[in-house]
Amino acid sequence: MTNKQNVLIKGTKDGLMFLLSDDCPFHELISELQEKLEHSHQHFLSGPITKVTIKTGNRKLTLYQEEQIRELFKKRGNLLIQAIEDEIKDQHCSANYVRVVRGTIRSGQVYQFEESVLFIGDVNPGGNLLSTGDIYVLGALRGVAHAGINGNLDSIIAASVMEPTQLRIGHLVSHPPEKWKGNRNKQEFAYVKGDQIELDQIQHLLKRENLLASFK
Repeated sequence: MTNKQNVLIKGTKDGLMFLLSDDCPFHELISELQEKLEHSHQHFLSGPITKVTIKTGNRKLTLYQEEQIRELFKKRGNLLIQAIEDEIKDQHCSANYVRVVRGTIRSGQVYQFEESVLFIGDVNPGGNLLSTGDIYVLGALRGVAHAGINGNLDSIIAASVMEPTQLRIGHLVSHPPEKWKGNRNKQEFAYVKGDQIELDQIQHLLKRENLLASFK
């Protein structure tokens, strides 16, 4: 009898899709994923930089589990995780939900979220932080931040230290002017005004409608 595979790999027009079983213990899942990445599928997965989407079905990963998966892919070097997605629809997917994440986003890493995110840590140059909603960085933002990736121009990007290499909100792109560089003494946030991205002091952020409600 053939053992069921807990990790299926499919090619897509954008790269690779990893389908992870949602009805097996996580330690079995991570063990099989490691085996395929490092041994049985190593030749197949070697090559140029390839975008990866991970589907977890009805399994809601904890932050620790998600980080375990990201660490395995980091060892490959050429496999770049674009998204980790589940099929769970609940109140945590609402527009008012803010996900809290701690860590450091290093060069080459991409963190993408299907809700607003409060990132406690630094986004280093070459790192990417993406969200369908707002982005709040309690640390230094020196990489790329893209809020409202689904086209929401009402999204904002806030940071304790605002020194990004690039900001994006919806379809708008802003390369940082020289005044964004150097020592920042003020916490700031970026928002869309007209057809461009503007900066303002973070205390003015409290005037935005429903902001405080989003953290409840």
